[in-house]
Amino acid sequence: MTKNRISPGSLLILPVLGAVLTAVLAAQTTPAKRSTYFPAAGTWQKKAPAEVGMNPEKLREAVQWAETHGSKWDFDKDQVRVFGKVLGDLPAQRAATNGLIVRHGYIVAEFGDTKASDPVYSVAKSFLSTTASLALAKGLIRSTDDRVSTYVKDGGYDAPHNAKITWRNHLQQESEWEGAMWGKNANFVGLDEFGAGQMKPRDIHEPGTYYEYNDVRINRFALSLARVFGKSLPEVLKENIMDKVGASSAWTWHGYGAKSTVQINGKPVESVTGGTRWGGGLWINSEDMARFGLLILNRGNWDGKEVVSENWIREATTPSAHGPDYGYLWWLNTKQKQWPSGPASSFAAIGNGGNIIWIDPEHDILLVWHWHEPGSAVDGMIQRIVASVTGN
Repeated sequence: MTKNRISPGSLLILPVLGAVLTAVLAAQTTPAKRSTYFPAAGTWQKKAPAEVGMNPEKLREAVQWAETHGSKWDFDKDQVRVFGKVLGDLPAQRAATNGLIVRHGYIVAEFGDTKASDPVYSVAKSFLSTTASLALAKGLIRSTDDRVSTYVKDGGYDAPHNAKITWRNHLQQESEWEGAMWGKNANFVGLDEFGAGQMKPRDIHEPGTYYEYNDVRINRFALSLARVFGKSLPEVLKENIMDKVGASSAWTWHGYGAKSTVQINGKPVESVTGGTRWGGGLWINSEDMARFGLLILNRGNWDGKEVVSENWIREATTPSAHGPDYGYLWWLNTKQKQWPSGPASSFAAIGNGGNIIWIDPEHDILLVWHWHEPGSAVDGMIQRIVASVTGN
């Protein structure tokens, strides 16, 4: 009786066959690596939802939701009532609700006039945060934990309390800076000056121990950054970020005109604001906001080039100790309280009047919505967008 034998040559072949089989199985179970499209200046490719793995009907429902949940914000009727005395310019009118949805870099849905450049209120704060990252990248600031008083010598940080404030404190809205900026006191006391946003007098806490959303302190932060750069922040933003992502020339970033103009290196510089609470601010269209958002979604990388530090974005989207799920002037969703329908990893730049850049790294989705309704409108939009990917 002849016994079956395995030849020495077969023993050599078996590991090879095993490796081939492993590779085949891996190819069947591992999705192909996704490549992101980065639009060149002046153009942006669109794709049908199905081409990027989204359900067309669900996405159509999201657009319909947006179109029926537009903002009713009125500059003439609401601005002074809500925020108090105006210091800077405001547009005579604004566009209707508009925006776009992007996946893998491609526009998959849009609605309204996405080229209308309007104020985005506190969305500007996230642009301000990102501009601050450039100061570290260029070595103008060594660490966010350094005291601002080490760098800025204009009197704003001379008082013992203010001298303790760090760059991180400003970025997390925990500076507790004391003083006034452009005629507005940091305590927000006074109906005429602050409207419905006025606050009651309270004790001031140590820097870094107490969170308060405060545009006077943000305006102080913006001026401090301009002094570090030695020039206007819009110039810094344009050269280092917006031009590199192919943004249009339509966006502008305002201060309060002569009221917020200072001398820096012997030249007049208009110090900009972190919002449009008292006029001014960042005026930008949805497409340019989306280019900025796509940069952040891709961790600061634009078509293979680092524009913003990935480490910075990681820090900027880490919750602070005292804020309401807040990073470096970015709103977070780590507790899923901001948007229960969105992933915990999602985050956003948010502005009054209904303005948002919502970033979802988990699904590689970006939503820009200009002039949306307050309240649950954004979560309703997010629920429909996520459902277009997950089917739930």
